[in-house]
This record gives sequence, C-alpha cells and structure tokens, in this order.
Amino acid sequence: MGKFNGLVACTLLITAITGCSKQSDSTALVIENINGYTFNNDRQLQQFETLVIEDGRVLATGDGQLSLSYPDAETVDGQGKTLIPGITDAHGHVSTLGYTLLSVDIRGIESAQKSAQIVADYAAQKPALTWIQGRGWNQVLWSDKQYPTAAILDAEISDRPVWLERIDGHAGWANSQTLALAGITKDTVSPPGGEIIRDEAGQPTGILVDNAMNLVMSIIPTPNNEEITLALDTVGQHLLSLGITSTHDAGVSSTEHKLYRQIADKGDMKVRIYGMLSSTNADIEQSLAAGKTIDGDDYYSVRSIKVYTDGALGSRGAAMIEPYSDRPGHTGLLLTSREQLRHLFNKAITADFQVAIHAIGDKGNRIGLDEVEHAYATVGGRHLRHRIEHSQIVTLSDIPRFKSLDVIPSMQPTHATSDMNMAADRIGDERLKGAYAWRTFLDQGSRVVSGSDYPIELANPFHGIHAGVTRQNHDNMPEGGWISEEAMTLEEVMRSFTIDAAWAAHQEDILGGLTPGKWADFILLDQDIFEVDQEALWQTQVLETWMAGKRVYQLRP
Repeated sequence: MGKFNGLVACTLLITAITGCSKQSDSTALVIENINGYTFNNDRQLQQFETLVIEDGRVLATGDGQLSLSYPDAETVDGQGKTLIPGITDAHGHVSTLGYTLLSVDIRGIESAQKSAQIVADYAAQKPALTWIQGRGWNQVLWSDKQYPTAAILDAEISDRPVWLERIDGHAGWANSQTLALAGITKDTVSPPGGEIIRDEAGQPTGILVDNAMNLVMSIIPTPNNEEITLALDTVGQHLLSLGITSTHDAGVSSTEHKLYRQIADKGDMKVRIYGMLSSTNADIEQSLAAGKTIDGDDYYSVRSIKVYTDGALGSRGAAMIEPYSDRPGHTGLLLTSREQLRHLFNKAITADFQVAIHAIGDKGNRIGLDEVEHAYATVGGRHLRHRIEHSQIVTLSDIPRFKSLDVIPSMQPTHATSDMNMAADRIGDERLKGAYAWRTFLDQGSRVVSGSDYPIELANPFHGIHAGVTRQNHDNMPEGGWISEEAMTLEEVMRSFTIDAAWAAHQEDILGGLTPGKWADFILLDQDIFEVDQEALWQTQVLETWMAGKRVYQLRP
C-alpha cells in the first residue's frame, strides 16, 4: 500500500462506524482489488482496497477483507488498478466547449496564414454552414506575435462570414464580410469595456477585444435548443472520457439554464454541472429572485452568479493598476462598472447566491475584493463562499485579503504554463511576484480550487495536475519549472480538483471524495499518479468513469 499504508486503519474505522457489520446485502456493489485513494472529510489522503456502493452512494471503504462482509453483493474485480474520486473541474464553459468540439479548431497553429487555410478547408467541407466559426488562435505563438487581420482571412475565404475567437475567448478575428454585416467601419466607436483594433489609417483590422466582440456576436444566429442539446451531449461524453464527473459552468445563459433544468429533470445529464448564472443575462434579477436550483440527483445545481471585472492577459484586456509593459499607456479594460457590480452583489447576496468574480489583472482583482468587502459591510454574505475566478495577477498586498475576506482563489494551473511565454512581456518581472501564486495562497491558508477554463485550455485535468506540480510544459520546460517556488504538491493539487472544488460549490457533503454517503463518482486510471514520476502525470489515461455507482465510460483498446 505504499506510503499511506498507515491510513488504511483509519478507513476501516470509518467503515465500522457506518455499518459494515451488516453481513449480507444483495443490493450492494463491491469493487475489490483496487489501489484506491480518496480524501476523507478532514481533507486527509487515505488509501483503500475495497469500495462498497449502495443506491449510487458510497457505503464503505476498507481493506481486502471488507468484501467478506457482503457475500451476496455483486462484485467487480478492479485488477489492481488505481481508483480515485471523479475530478471536479471548478471552472469551464460547458456549451462553449461543445460548440468548439463541433467547430473548427485552430489551437496551436503556427501562423495566421496557416490558421486561415485550415478555416477555409473546414468551410469547404461544410457548404451548408451560413457562418464559419472557430476558436483557438494565439498570436503569441506566431513568429511576428502580431494580431491577424481580416485581409488574411479574406484571401482564403470571402464568400461567407467568418468569426474566430482567440484562445482566451476575449478577442475575436473577423473577415471583411463579418465586419460589413456587423456595420463596423472607420466611424464605429469602440464600446465601453471593449476595443476595435485599427490600423494606422484608423480602419478596423478585423480584431475585436472584449465588449467589442458583442458587435459581431449579437448578429450571429442564436443556437436553438437542439444545437445546445447536441453541444451538451458532445461535451458530456468528452468530459467523462477525461475523468471529469462534475464541472462548474462559469457563465450560464438564460436559455442554457432552462434547458439544463429540463435535461436534469429527465435524468439525461451526463456530468454534474454547478452553474454560475451569467450577470449579462437580461433576466438575471428574475433568475436570482426565483432562487436556487438543486435537482434531486445532484446533476444540476445553481446557487451562484458570475460577474465580470476585466478581460484577459493575452489580449491585453486584463485590467492593470499600472500600464502594460509592452503597451505604454494601456491599462486594460473594465467590463462592468463599480455601480453595476455593487448592484449585482446586493441582489445576489440578498437571494443567498454565491458571487463568482472574473478577475485576471491586479486592478480587476482589487475591484473584486473591494466589492466583497463592501458587501460584507452592507448586506453580509460571508457564509456564501464568494470566489474570484482566475485570481491570476494580484498585488502582493492584496493576496492576504483573500484569506481575511474568505474569498476563494479559483485558479487554473495550465494558465501558468500557457502564459509563461508572454506574461513577463505583458507585465514585467516585478508584477509576476503576485501572479499564478498558488503556493503563496496555500501558505496563508486559502483553499485554492482548480479547473481548466476549457475550451481556452484543454479540458484534460491531468494536464492541470501536471502543471500544478511541475510548472512545466509537456517537454519538461523550463528546467526546474517556471516560478517554481509557487508550485503545489501533488496532494494539494488533487485536493483542489476534488474535495476543495466540491467545497467551493457548497457540495462537500455529496461530492469530492469517496466517503460514506457521498455519490459514488470515481475513475480508474492506467497508472498510480502518486507513484509515477511527476513529469509523466500529464500522460495519465482514464480507463473507466463511474457515476453514481454505474460505469458510464470505458476506454476501448
């Protein structure tokens, strides 16, 4: 049993307390001969060899002798495989990932020209599509590191409108037909919280940042229920194959909220979704007034609202206190006024909703913390476990405020390894001292919760686990890790993807671990992640995924 051998006794004590003295139960399912790991209710790592399930929930865990207490139970041989709780991705975008999986992917392509060619090839294969949409371009990876232009797209495809979102979702690339349909000209004024990138003559280049993206997105046909359902089904299968059994959906539209409820009521949800209602929804106040949503089988829960302070670092939309190092005079974009933020906080807390605050830049984070502090002094709500989504670049003086205000830093480990090629260019070395600062947060007693921010990053949680521990890319670079002093231990990063992620959603009593009474959501792996070299963590494959004691995914040879 390795280094956690001594903890088996603790697990056996739990099973004794919870009724393992029952000698026969034909309704139970016993999974034996497993190398099991879980965090107990005190967040301590334990090992076990046998898992007992009844009515979709964990009944007991223990050593190999435990199965003898259930002679009539159905038995499954785990063949010595490593078994861990299902992963909770604490920050993703469910339907957006679904649409991404159903559209053209230009992630990682080495140039704007090559990206445009791939899009044109995709369009040629889809003649019925009236709009060509895709995602994933990242000018930081290109040799010139410059924003692309409409002209580059026009050279490859000009017969249909094209709209391609940047990898971070905070900028979009349009061809000329799209600009014309949106009425974007030299005379179009950039909206508050957005920017129309222009050339030296003042003409739109085809790049729209943050709120300016709405000029195009508002004219793209809205997905109907069938398209949303297809996207949800596609992403559900995808997440299960990666071992993700629960995900926090960071910005649920009104249409999605209604549809998710219907799907959950029918029992057709594939993964558990903790929804954050987007504050940009026109009916957000009515949704808050309607109260929380928790279905009987815990597949769809809503008790959170997503608000937005700023944009993203890669597109220079993250709000910074001081100007960007690589764009003098520019401090990013504020997407929501303080007055509106204050109003939303008041409405959410009054309705007993958690507030999840998108904040990437140090100014965006400070504004979020300020509004939490103001809310506590006026309407209360400390018990609601408010969160700052990303908590990416924070001044050193603001980091302790997360702890004193009981604000959860909800972070994405792969953002560090994706951004390390440009972060210093954007903000300089001094401001990096408070960036991607997982260790600093943990050492002060904050619970870091982890996600991927899919589809901005790949959803694979083992990429995030690897990044959290090594601070390296898949080529093991840089040597020793990027800002390695901020790395997490493997236990810490696993907590952040399981028990602590569940806690951040007020779900620690039902999810995040394999202790009695919780849903039996778990995965079987092809390697013991607690024993392999850290460099190999990202290569972990999910062999099986189980939800509520039923196998819902199995890797085919």
